[in-house]
Amino acid sequence: MTAADVDAVSAVRVRGWQKAYRGLMPQAYLDAMSVAADAERRRSRFGRRSPEVSDLVAERDGAVVGWASVGPARDPDIAPGAEELPAPRPTAGELLALYVAPDLIGTGVGRALMAAGTADAQAKGFHTLYLWVVRGNTRARRFYERAGFVPDGAEEAHEVGGRSVPELRYRRRLTPESAPPAPGSSSRAGS
Repeated sequence: MTAADVDAVSAVRVRGWQKAYRGLMPQAYLDAMSVAADAERRRSRFGRRSPEVSDLVAERDGAVVGWASVGPARDPDIAPGAEELPAPRPTAGELLALYVAPDLIGTGVGRALMAAGTADAQAKGFHTLYLWVVRGNTRARRFYERAGFVPDGAEEAHEVGGRSVPELRYRRRLTPESAPPAPGSSSRAGS
């Protein structure tokens, strides 16, 4: 991802939320989401991103159609410094985000981003990749499960627009042969 991709990434993210979370989050909250406001926040943080986080975009015909972000795990029980992890190198990564333009869901863009994100996590030396998914988002849960992720038992709820939204944490062990091949979409990685 480059600074020039910010507006397109924000459009993918906002439209993705509005489609995926319909019925799972308050509709007024989803309707109030603004691509311009998201892009403004994303642009202000773009130059301050951690070098440990990679933002990846998927393109079709030169247009951004998907976005994923990968970095070190953030949860205290699995983050660097946790008892189960050898210090100082973190071995747990997190898929922080994965969104696809709603009209392209099911076309391989998500699989391409997952393959690129997994390869990036492995290149960073992560042995396990975690992610959080909204409990009621059955389509996303099936996608992640097909990609080899399993729930690890951790649950957390966040308030969104005055409503409690439960999330489940998933994990996947990474090995050199675990990265699925990327289908026809291209992806660019940047940190």
